[in-house]
Amino acid sequence: MIPLRSLLFNLFFFGLTAVLGIVLLPLLLGPRRWSRAAMRLWSQVMLFLLRVVAGIRLEVSGRENLPDGPALLASRHESAFDTLVWFALVPDAAYVMKQELFLVPVYGLWARHTGQIGVDRGAGMKAIRALVRDGRQAAATGRQLVIFPEGTRAAPGEALPMQPGILALAQATGLPVTPVSTDSGRLWPRRSFLKHPGTIRIAIHPPLHGKAELLERLAAAIGPR
Repeated sequence: MIPLRSLLFNLFFFGLTAVLGIVLLPLLLGPRRWSRAAMRLWSQVMLFLLRVVAGIRLEVSGRENLPDGPALLASRHESAFDTLVWFALVPDAAYVMKQELFLVPVYGLWARHTGQIGVDRGAGMKAIRALVRDGRQAAATGRQLVIFPEGTRAAPGEALPMQPGILALAQATGLPVTPVSTDSGRLWPRRSFLKHPGTIRIAIHPPLHGKAELLERLAAAIGPR
């Protein structure tokens, strides 16, 4: 049953993503709030399909720790699930993502138009400077920045080092870092076709203020459970 449900979800996921991305392309000619609404709709549809088809539900705790207006969310990254859920959870998500995703047909157009932040991971300090510039601009317009501070997906139970981008963003924006932990990889494993039924739990922790030992405190907050 799990392989069949996983197959159906994957077909819906890729099929509807392509259809919605193409059908709604005219929205890219209008103001950004139109494309932002479309991304939110897409995320909500995918969460609905995940629940109905694959049997995966979402439980979010700590919503009271989300500040009003701009925010800097440092989330653990275990699954592709993490890359879509924040479009539904916050008003105006600005993901920090690898720049290669801008080259993906259709999706890349949407990512650019909705102001997602691309990072060239091979560009060293140049990439950090671009991240700081784009992050500061996004925060100034009241957006919620979502960064995966470990820089890549981690397997459940795996601890990865924090990357310097989160420190640069925190300093540039002046925003406290809001840690987010998740166990999404338990049900939607990386590099796996299968989606296992159950509940994905996202926990939004109290914001971290100040720069002293920020990476250590962040790792403790979002690290594997």
